[in-house]
Amino acid sequence: MSAAPASTFEDQLRELAPQVLGALVRRYGHFDACEDAVQEALLAAAVQWPDQGLPQNPRGWLVTVASRRVTDQLRSDYARQRREDTTGALAPRDELEVPDRDDTLTLLFLCCHPALSPASQLALTLRAVGGLTTAQIASAFLVPEATMAQRISRAKQRIKSTGIPFEQPAEDDRADRLGVVLHVLYLIFNEGYTATSGPRLHRTDLTGEAIRLVRMVHRLLPQDGEVAGLLALMLLTDARRPARTRPDGSLVPLEEQDRTRWDQAAIKEGVALVTDALARAPIGPYQLQAAIAAVHDEAPIAADTDWRQILALYDLLERLAPNPMVTLNRAVAVAMVRGPEAALDLLATLDADDRMARHYRLAAVRAHLLEMAGDRAAARAGYQTAARRTTSLPERRYLESRAARLRDAR
Repeated sequence: MSAAPASTFEDQLRELAPQVLGALVRRYGHFDACEDAVQEALLAAAVQWPDQGLPQNPRGWLVTVASRRVTDQLRSDYARQRREDTTGALAPRDELEVPDRDDTLTLLFLCCHPALSPASQLALTLRAVGGLTTAQIASAFLVPEATMAQRISRAKQRIKSTGIPFEQPAEDDRADRLGVVLHVLYLIFNEGYTATSGPRLHRTDLTGEAIRLVRMVHRLLPQDGEVAGLLALMLLTDARRPARTRPDGSLVPLEEQDRTRWDQAAIKEGVALVTDALARAPIGPYQLQAAIAAVHDEAPIAADTDWRQILALYDLLERLAPNPMVTLNRAVAVAMVRGPEAALDLLATLDADDRMARHYRLAAVRAHLLEMAGDRAAARAGYQTAARRTTSLPERRYLESRAARLRDAR
């Protein structure tokens, strides 16, 4: 064994967690028992490796330890059910072979199966594929650990009761299932980039994990344009994070950010990814969103932003994948190109949408457009409404400051 820093151990464990779980589930089935066994093996590694050093074959070490745990558990279960004869099919401890294949993508498909609720998909992906503990996931989503434990337990029981097979989906189903996987990773990133509640704007543990997992999928599916597009979108968006808050944690809007603080390496990588994807793959929503982010990131100052190009991209995105959030974001581009009045007319179409009618972002964008149009009283009321509706403390403070500034400017 060789010594290594603690951070190396943690990174290695996160990278290996889905590979080990995939190997066990493929061998034994019983996702719930295998997932528990992997968590125990990860805990054992976290305790032993820093003192004893990194094993020569870390993956094999984890597979062996986890396999012993799951074998013991299954033998115990079979014994209780008086099925001792079945345990003979289990591999003896000293005959275990460590498979070469990486089942991470298959594991992602399992965790994001349509039979699971969206909340369960998020939690199970972070635990089984991301290697996060239940406590870490609960902290990220600001719920008690017991609540998150129940959510994960229900998800595992759902997999067991429905008999979801551990296999790649059929070819005609793969695109839809991959879409669910990417959407789950997209939601994880968004929750980290703008936390829906709590005192902090960012959850870097979640954004970092989402980027890591999409990189993993990109390595497994390097030719998929939407995988590349989502990775590009995350990199181009996260590149602005260093300039997005002040030292006191308050929010800095895009047009006011110090762009010299943006992560230029991430921007370069993101631009290269989306440029390549758009040139060779069928155009998809993540690629278009990444292209929009690239236009923003490549402008040296806010005044140089090519809003006409952004509007054209939003026009295409709305035709390809229409949804209220796309319309809301497109309205800002419309305002920059055609004026706030045209954008306010566009927002009026969202008032009848139940998904958006009481969303704080609709009120916030409308207030911004009203401010652009010179209607300060209506804008101030809109910012106040948006502030009441958001559960993010940094966003609430920012919206309240916008309202106060309009009050003081009278």
